[in-house]
Amino acid sequence: MDLNKVMLIGRLTKDPEVRATPGGTSVSSFSVATNRVYTDTQGQKQEKAEFHNIVVWGKLADICGQYLSKGRRAYFEGRLQTRDWVGQDGVRRYSTEVIAENMIMLDSGPGGQRGAFAQNDTPTSAVPAPRANDDAERTIEEIPF
Repeated sequence: MDLNKVMLIGRLTKDPEVRATPGGTSVSSFSVATNRVYTDTQGQKQEKAEFHNIVVWGKLADICGQYLSKGRRAYFEGRLQTRDWVGQDGVRRYSTEVIAENMIMLDSGPGGQRGAFAQNDTPTSAVPAPRANDDAERTIEEIPF
């Protein structure tokens, strides 16, 4: 049995770009930065950032384009995929990407939206923005997806 699973929590380094394939399927791409803090051999605290290319397909790509933006913190779950191609200079190039199948917004953006989303187009949970009268009953129409 093999396993190809990636889980990342980080901040978007740019707004997601949403495009459509010739067949009409949405695809979104963006990068996420993750930070690691460690102590070096001299006892000094160091911080290193890693940048990950994320690709999202289908309805989840539309959701990412609508609700995520640069600086937003989110959780992504998916798999690694490496593409290769030959550039115009004749050199073979490689790019490893995270193909995200699930996403959870971890901070509130404009309007206070937070929630979890899966590739199957169904929200797995959602936390609507707090309202002035938080004791009032909420309806499904108030959820923005």
